[in-house]
Amino acid sequence: MPPDGSLIPEARRFLAAEADAIHAMADRLDARFDDAVALLLNTGGKAIVTGVGKAGAVGRKISATLSSTGTPSLFLHPAEGVHGDVGVVTGQDVVVALSNSGESEEVLRLLPAVKRVGAPLIAMTGRPDSTLGKNADAVLDTSAVEEACPHNLAPTSTTTCMLALGDALALCVMQARGFTADDYALFHPAGALGRRLLLRVSDVMRAGDALAVVRENDSVMDAMFAITNANAGAASVVNDAGRLSGLVTDGDIRRLLLRDEGALKRPVSDAMSRDPLTISPDDLAAEGLHVFESRTTAVQGAKRRVGDLPVVDADGRPIGMLMLKDLLQAGIV
Repeated sequence: MPPDGSLIPEARRFLAAEADAIHAMADRLDARFDDAVALLLNTGGKAIVTGVGKAGAVGRKISATLSSTGTPSLFLHPAEGVHGDVGVVTGQDVVVALSNSGESEEVLRLLPAVKRVGAPLIAMTGRPDSTLGKNADAVLDTSAVEEACPHNLAPTSTTTCMLALGDALALCVMQARGFTADDYALFHPAGALGRRLLLRVSDVMRAGDALAVVRENDSVMDAMFAITNANAGAASVVNDAGRLSGLVTDGDIRRLLLRDEGALKRPVSDAMSRDPLTISPDDLAAEGLHVFESRTTAVQGAKRRVGDLPVVDADGRPIGMLMLKDLLQAGIV
């Protein structure tokens, strides 16, 4: 151990070594990368990723990234492959084989079957002139001058290069497909990202009995009862045509009562905020979160954070109310 007991300088050196290896790999990218992208982009089947040992662990991640970005993929363990599982490979698929040496016996034993069914082969290897590289339709060079390992033994820089290049390959194919954020969310419906990209305001807004609505000439007391009955924090105020003209919150009512104890009989138009911010039911719920986080409204001469957001239809009629705590419960935050 160093005298001060800290290995942070060593950790920084290891990280820098791996970063340098990625930069060097990026500098030597050539047309073979475009060839690999084209193979994956034009496949009518799946991307079958294979590798053994550390390269296999990286391959599993690359396969998962491909699947989540629009390229159906699965990982084929080469040892299982030569015992029958290679039957999953068809001529419509593309095989992505990972091997730093390009001579991994388990991977090479798959090649005759891959060639026989006619599946194109992409090799990710540190030795493009290896057996794997020579048999590939596209070769991606993942070599590193040296491993970050102080003994230059444990696969570190080389596996980092494989992982980074696999990500770049998947993302370039994704971009070429025109794969959108909405497409990505469809593949991740249970995650926070999926909720942010899929949930609409209509999915989380309060409506029906949970929506408080009063008219401009109703009393402040009527508004207070409407808010209480709906277990809400605010009421939408509508004009004679039923269109939203204002918003009154329970805080507005409390502040009005502090100034005028007899205010309960006054019209709610005396307490409401006119022309409040609104949102559409078809907007993403995450857009409502942005309003809550970034916008303020003028309340009796003071700037206050927006806490309730009326949801209005195309004619400006209130059909719901969006509240921050509902977004929290929906997992948007």
